[in-house]
Amino acid sequence: MPTRDTAPGPGPHGPALPGQATSPAQAHAGAPAQTGAPAQTPSGVIHDIGYRHYEGPRLGRGYLLRSLYLQSVLGCFGIGRSARSKIMPMLLLAIMVLPAGVMVAVAVTIGLDDLPVEYTAYPQIMQLVISVFVASQAPQLVSRDLRFRTMSLYFSRPLERADYVLAKYAAMATALLVLNGLPLLVLWLGALLAELDFADQTTGFLQGLVTVVLLSLLLTGLALLIASVTPRRGFGVAAIIAVLMISYAGVGIAQGAAEALGATSLTGWMGLFSPFTLVDGVAVWLFDASPTSLAGPDGALAGAVFGLVTLAGCALGYLLLHARYRRVSIS
Repeated sequence: MPTRDTAPGPGPHGPALPGQATSPAQAHAGAPAQTGAPAQTPSGVIHDIGYRHYEGPRLGRGYLLRSLYLQSVLGCFGIGRSARSKIMPMLLLAIMVLPAGVMVAVAVTIGLDDLPVEYTAYPQIMQLVISVFVASQAPQLVSRDLRFRTMSLYFSRPLERADYVLAKYAAMATALLVLNGLPLLVLWLGALLAELDFADQTTGFLQGLVTVVLLSLLLTGLALLIASVTPRRGFGVAAIIAVLMISYAGVGIAQGAAEALGATSLTGWMGLFSPFTLVDGVAVWLFDASPTSLAGPDGALAGAVFGLVTLAGCALGYLLLHARYRRVSIS
């Protein structure tokens, strides 16, 4: 008949080891065992569970920055995300390009002497589409990281807060540049196909590119700053749309009221209060383009003010975004 093992050991029938509880109450309370021996100081133990050490190259901070930038740019168009995430940005990109394609087709078919719209005016005409794009993609870039507390994962690697801000800012600006620049490229290629004057069209195309670069930088700083305030994507989308639409509509109403009251000298200055009319005023000043709003800056001094405010807005947006992420908790 088998006998019960009563050998000494850490079980209930053997003597307690040093540091082991001698009663259930002590075990529950975590009190040290009273064995008469001096208490031992807990010490750490390293267990080798078979993981191999990484022996490959350390790609460093620059590689992380480039990877975050590229992943963010592709994410703005839904690439690398679910199929549903691609619908909105790709649809907006198609809506941006479609009118340019129609204009080119008309110019080639009828044989127009010039394009129906100036290169610098195209982004202003499509400002609603641009607003929806930046409002939907800016929160996607930054709000999810705040909501799901993934900032600690980013900064557990040799990636600094300034790198994160730079990557996100550059990615949003690049996405907007693609959205705004692609229709201009279609217009320019179509103008060459319609055998319009090469020098005039190329000059207009380059002027349009300057306009979309300024507009992209200005909208990027504003949209990312708003989106970084809240981890809720819906709140960010609504806030960005509201700021862009209300400012643009407010400028139109103010300009109309100024014209009605005979204060025509103030009409152009109203354009300072919307990103779209602000950049439009710069195009009027720099390239002698036709204003898309009721009036552009009146004179060289007003144009210079529009230019300085635009550059200050681009710089201020980036600096405020950087300051915002210096206060973001990573715990």
